[in-house]
Amino acid sequence: MTTLLIIEDEVQIGRYLKRVLTADHIKIFHAENLHRGLALAAARPPDLVLLDLGLPDGEGLDFIQQFRGWSDKPIIVLSARHDESVKITALDRGADDYLTKPFSVGELQARVRVALRRSEREVEDVKKFGEIEIDRQAHTVKRAGERVHLTAMEYKLLLLLANHAGKVLTQHFILTSLWGPNAEDSQYLRVYIGHLRKKLEPDPRRPQHLLTENGIGYRFVE
Repeated sequence: MTTLLIIEDEVQIGRYLKRVLTADHIKIFHAENLHRGLALAAARPPDLVLLDLGLPDGEGLDFIQQFRGWSDKPIIVLSARHDESVKITALDRGADDYLTKPFSVGELQARVRVALRRSEREVEDVKKFGEIEIDRQAHTVKRAGERVHLTAMEYKLLLLLANHAGKVLTQHFILTSLWGPNAEDSQYLRVYIGHLRKKLEPDPRRPQHLLTENGIGYRFVE
């Protein structure tokens, strides 16, 4: 049984989310404020959290920070806030995805499926997506059976993105993960993403796997 926790102060939206996400294998709990959400998360550890940011007794950002103290289960933010700085802050604090209201049922359900798959999947020695095969033990990458030469940094970047498949990674997170806490120049990142697309994507101008989240960062899609 998969457990979802919805933290949403608007009762009608909470009921709507429960209705569109209910399935035989899913059990859903609903909290209408920050403190109730934290209590439910501790008492019944969820497999996925759907989180509104504007709560009557606090900020959803505070929930992310506290929840990350004991759980690495995925968090999808559902918020009416369109400001990119808010999205980046939520993702940097540990949210896995950010969906802006209003959103379609289909997109929400797809994001939930991706988050749950990523959470349940064990890290595999060999990862395949499309024509690409990454062998973590051999430190090799192949495309259509042919080995692709990647520089050490290109390989590290690809592995970082692939290990977080389906999750939006901010530019800040990627830069600090690969170049350290003082890294600031996102131009490095754009260059390496461009190299990977040329080497791995069927059409680098229309990438299928290494996607840009404008103003935020990148998402790896299998």
